[in-house]
Amino acid sequence: MARMSYQKAGVDIRKADIFKKRIKNLVRRSFRPEVLKDIGGFGSFFSLDKNKYRDPVLVSSADGVGTKLKIACLVNKHDTIGIDAVAMNVNDILCTGAEPLFFLDYIAYSRLKDETLEAIVRGINNGCIESGCSLIGGETAQMPGMYREGEYDVAGFCVGVAERKEIIDGSRIAAGDVLIGLESNGLHSNGYSLVRKVFSEKELRRMSSELLKPTRIYVKPILSLLKNFRTKELKNSIKGISHITGGAFYDKIARILPDNVDVRINKNAWSVPKIFRLIQNKGGILDKEMYHTLNMGIGMVLVVEARYAGEVIAKLKAVGLDSCVIGEVVKGKKKVEIV
Repeated sequence: MARMSYQKAGVDIRKADIFKKRIKNLVRRSFRPEVLKDIGGFGSFFSLDKNKYRDPVLVSSADGVGTKLKIACLVNKHDTIGIDAVAMNVNDILCTGAEPLFFLDYIAYSRLKDETLEAIVRGINNGCIESGCSLIGGETAQMPGMYREGEYDVAGFCVGVAERKEIIDGSRIAAGDVLIGLESNGLHSNGYSLVRKVFSEKELRRMSSELLKPTRIYVKPILSLLKNFRTKELKNSIKGISHITGGAFYDKIARILPDNVDVRINKNAWSVPKIFRLIQNKGGILDKEMYHTLNMGIGMVLVVEARYAGEVIAKLKAVGLDSCVIGEVVKGKKKVEIV
């Protein structure tokens, strides 16, 4: 009888250890001063500077990339998928006004080439650098039989910090406030199950550069906005932030609304990028379904006191982010209307 081993069963521990050692130098590029140890231990260490905060609250998020991974595998392009994994998490905690501190990743596969794994981790690390947080650990899980050879899943977990009195939760949103839409960088990481039904494999390959654009990371522009307002009144003018992901405008904006208001969005307030119209026309998709599934060119929405909207838009423009007023808050019952 032939002797069995873990390696013969499909899991090469030695190869995995070599890979982890090889990426240590890469990952160090994202380390903030608060990181205490290299990756590879039983736990990851991050020392919170208590002198920097008066009443710190930790804010966390966990999310993945979804079936956008299918397109990455289809065209063998994996260098931006990691950015998506980071963006989905850091943008979410940013909606509370929190600053991302550190990130942990989870990559699961049956069999992958070393260069594919390294490209994924490089993207994750680049996303962390772009958002100012540290990649301090994670899990690379080889699971024979769970995935097709060459396919994988990527998810992540992020922790950030906010001052308790400065948490943004939407509770102060009132009738008369306006919505400012921040431009997206394409589809970001939602709606790909629909996209893959609409287009043929040949079309997906041809449009892959557009479909694989990484999710825009809004952390530095928004934190700059919050930290550099000249008055407390202006800072408090931002009453709610919504990351337009799954459920899009209807679900994600409704999530931050008090019970006594509605939101009315003017879909003609901005130019919808061509890729969204192409998807809609090819699939024969109704407007309501599009705005309930895809970001339609708006990746994040700020709910702002109306008199400060112009200044907020100007400050965002100064840090390289285009935005515009896309709607208003009215009395109601926590509903979103798109007209």
